[in-house]
Amino acid sequence: MSTQNRELKMVTSGIPASDGDGVKLTRVIGSPQLNMLDPFLLFDAFESDQAEDYIGGFPSHPHRGFETVTYLLAGQMRHKDNAGHEGVIEPGGVQWMSAAKGIVHSEMPEQKDGLLMGFQLWVNLPAAEKMGEPEYQEFPANKIALEQRENGTEVRVISGTTNYGTTGPVINRHTQPIYMDISLAKGQSFEQRIDLDGNTFIFVIDGELSVGSRKEKLSKRQLGVLHEGNSVYVNADVESRFLLASAKPLNEAVARGGPFVMNTKAEVLQAFEDFQSNRI
Repeated sequence: MSTQNRELKMVTSGIPASDGDGVKLTRVIGSPQLNMLDPFLLFDAFESDQAEDYIGGFPSHPHRGFETVTYLLAGQMRHKDNAGHEGVIEPGGVQWMSAAKGIVHSEMPEQKDGLLMGFQLWVNLPAAEKMGEPEYQEFPANKIALEQRENGTEVRVISGTTNYGTTGPVINRHTQPIYMDISLAKGQSFEQRIDLDGNTFIFVIDGELSVGSRKEKLSKRQLGVLHEGNSVYVNADVESRFLLASAKPLNEAVARGGPFVMNTKAEVLQAFEDFQSNRI
């Protein structure tokens, strides 16, 4: 099969927002500019060295019908739910939680050198899985697959498999996601095979990239949605770090109501009723 590089389709920097108990963040997917990118429902980036921006955290709140993916680069986050599950996500660690039929949890930052930095991604579940049992896939930094190349490139693989065969620990058979954190030295390039029908985005954590054959620019804190193609190709104009995410679209109806994402409004209303009746 010939290589068809994905080109930039749109670029967004998201909007300032707050969630939980006043946690300041940038909402990049789930904003007026980019409502969703099936199956990605939301993508938030948070970074602050001011404790008042995040210390209130995300007190107990419910979810149903999708997965939350929390990936931290700095600071730590204590997670606790109504099923007795508790843990701490530390720098470089990931929690991939499937809320499925429902869970009530809290996510509370804990001070560590004053800085908190990370991302939360929401991934939709297919209708057939929305009322399944909740489950977690949690991995500390030393369990995230790390690929180090001779040219200095580092690829941290949360899910999916690189062109060199490194496979991430998270397994998701619904949307077969790729989720990678890539660091490039100035002038180095990165290429990743990708499903032709997968919806794909790049988020630049730091630096500047030239994307695709047209070498269009994507700068720090920008998210680029990519056109169709079977390969992602980028070049680092300066030393750069970015996230690459891709997944198969579900192509199903989406009905949202705050922390619930179902297929119909009636199902969302049922979720609110179940929560109020302590059935979540």
